[in-house]
Amino acid sequence: MRRNSAISCQSRWACTLSAWFVLLGLVVGIAHTASAQKPKPHKATKQKTMPIKQGICGTVLEKRGNQMPSPDDPRPASDGQPVVREVLIFPLLNASQVDMGENGFINSVRQAKPVKTVKSDKVGNFCISLPAGRYSVVVRDPKGLYANLSDAQNNIFPITVEAGKKQTVTVTISHSAVF
Repeated sequence: MRRNSAISCQSRWACTLSAWFVLLGLVVGIAHTASAQKPKPHKATKQKTMPIKQGICGTVLEKRGNQMPSPDDPRPASDGQPVVREVLIFPLLNASQVDMGENGFINSVRQAKPVKTVKSDKVGNFCISLPAGRYSVVVRDPKGLYANLSDAQNNIFPITVEAGKKQTVTVTISHSAVF
C-alpha cells in the first residue's frame, strides 16, 4: 500500500506543480493582454521635419547683458541662448526700401511682403525650403522686426540660395547685449 500512496503523492505533487504553471501562464497572459490594450502615454518628442534640399536652415540665438571680455572672467563670450521666434524670409531688402529704426530694428518694411515665414523651435532651429534666389532674413522679436546684419550695398541680412543647396545661418539677436 505504501507504494501506491507514494506514487499517488508524487502524482499529486506533479499535478499541483502543473496547475501552478497553468495558473502562472494565465496570469502572465492576462497581464500581457491588459498592458497591450492600455493606451501608452504619449512621449513628447522633437518634431521631425522633412529634410529640405534647397533653402535656408539656421538657428536663432539671443545675447543679453555684458559680452565684453574680462581678465577676471576667463570664460569665452557666450554664443547666445536659443529662442523661439518667427523668422520671416523676404525677397532681398535694401535699407533704402525700409524704414530703419535703432539697434537693428526695422520700423516698417513698407510694401514688402515675406516670401515665407517659419517659427524656430525651442532650441532655436528653423529650416525653410525656398527657390533659388536672394533673400533677407528678419526675425519678429517682441520689440519688433529685427535684423542686425547688412552687406556693403546695405542689403539687410542677405542670403543667397543656390539651386540644390541649403544655406546655413545663425541669426543673433543682440539688441539687449553690451559689447
